Amino acid sequence: MDIKYIKAFNDNYIWTIEKGGKLLLVDPGDAGPVIDYLKGRKLDYILLTHKHMDHVGGLDELKIKYGPKVYGPRETSEYNDVTLRDGDEFDLLGENFKVISTGGHTDDHISYLVDDNLFCGDALFLAGCGRVFTKDYKKSYEGLNKLKNLADGTVVYPAHEYSLANLEFAKSVISSEGLDREYERVKKLREEDEITLPTTIGKEKKINPFFLARDLDEFIDFRNKKDNF
Repeated sequence: MDIKYIKAFNDNYIWTIEKGGKLLLVDPGDAGPVIDYLKGRKLDYILLTHKHMDHVGGLDELKIKYGPKVYGPRETSEYNDVTLRDGDEFDLLGENFKVISTGGHTDDHISYLVDDNLFCGDALFLAGCGRVFTKDYKKSYEGLNKLKNLADGTVVYPAHEYSLANLEFAKSVISSEGLDREYERVKKLREEDEITLPTTIGKEKKINPFFLARDLDEFIDFRNKKDNF
């Protein structure tokens, strides 16, 4: 698989997967950058993680122009050709995709695991996690624990460039192996306007306060502090 990214808005990444002449996108919130990227090529599939417009806003135009098959959770059913839930599996591009429920940011947020690559939308970021708009902190905590239990080598592709701000917050609440080094790495990349992603599950176990939270209460405490940081 060849995995690349398309920049959208101020800090979104639309991830692309190409294999065997087929092309798949994850969370195309804006059609314009996608059309520029494709340069007349065919778009075969779209995966959606959740319903927020910066993740689905390009769907109408892309479906009309390219006719891709769209997979997504129940909350994006207006766009879906296939609606998915936790534990579902399906094959695309000759690869097996597994669906993991990672709600909390939205009710039905899902993530996709394929060949040790995780496309997690707004559930997990480098050194951070998504805001819990639903206020269902238990669901968010449980979803992150599912991701935390994946193999350390799992490569993580979040949907936003939030790494520097997340690391600044992490440094204010935890002290962990490699946190200062990761902060300096990310700071240098952002000064050069370079992408800081992907990350890995193994790295997040060392630097992400939401992975390091000892229980639900500490997770909620970290989340509230981050929202006010």
